[in-house]
Amino acid sequence: MLQIWALDGIPEITPGDDLVQAILDAVGDPLRDGDIVVVTSKVVSKAEGRIIRADDREDAITRETVRLVASRTSPTGHVTRIVENPLGIVSAAAGVDASNTPEGTVLLLPVDPDASARALATGLRAATGAHVGVIVTDTLGRAWREGQTDHAIGAGGVHVFEDLRGTTDAEGRPLVVTLPCVADEIAAATDLVKGKAARRPVAIVRGRADLVGDLDLPGARSIVRDPARDMFRQGADEAYAEGFAAGRDAAG
Repeated sequence: MLQIWALDGIPEITPGDDLVQAILDAVGDPLRDGDIVVVTSKVVSKAEGRIIRADDREDAITRETVRLVASRTSPTGHVTRIVENPLGIVSAAAGVDASNTPEGTVLLLPVDPDASARALATGLRAATGAHVGVIVTDTLGRAWREGQTDHAIGAGGVHVFEDLRGTTDAEGRPLVVTLPCVADEIAAATDLVKGKAARRPVAIVRGRADLVGDLDLPGARSIVRDPARDMFRQGADEAYAEGFAAGRDAAG
């Protein structure tokens, strides 16, 4: 049976706070072997001091941008930028967050979310003796679909994929490309209990012990598609403009 619940009692996290201890103080039911602790990236970033002074969020987004994928201006003049950030993640605003932060500041994503997740898993395993995994999440949009869901951006001691290639479906037909990203599925499921404004940034998933493993398992960075296999590197308008310019240059 799969069980998912959020933790109450996590205090407001500030730079330097012991996030492992904050989780342990709030956990109530002791952690068990195979539990997966899912933590919103915002509290990880706060604990790691990823709060910067930035009166203009757009400047912070520019500094965190490795590559512009697409940019659109709404009728009201608001500019939305879809960009690749230093983690290789493609998202709106490079993951720069100005909500629930002190005035005049913004929150950046952790420098290395996989390392953050492994550190949390190491600390929780040492403190409890339970063989647990950790997933760090952030809210992202999806191409072709409205709305947002939580995704895994960091993982420690968790299999992020469930590789079904080489097995068969219920009708006995071979599965060739089926590779569910279970880390993202878990991230989205926990958001149902954490909520966006409920101040419940940590959830526990129990019942998928098969996904918990060694701390040196590939992290969530392995979810980011290799650019050589990315069929959607640009927005439609940007791709058209680049192709038009290339054709004009070739024509002399």
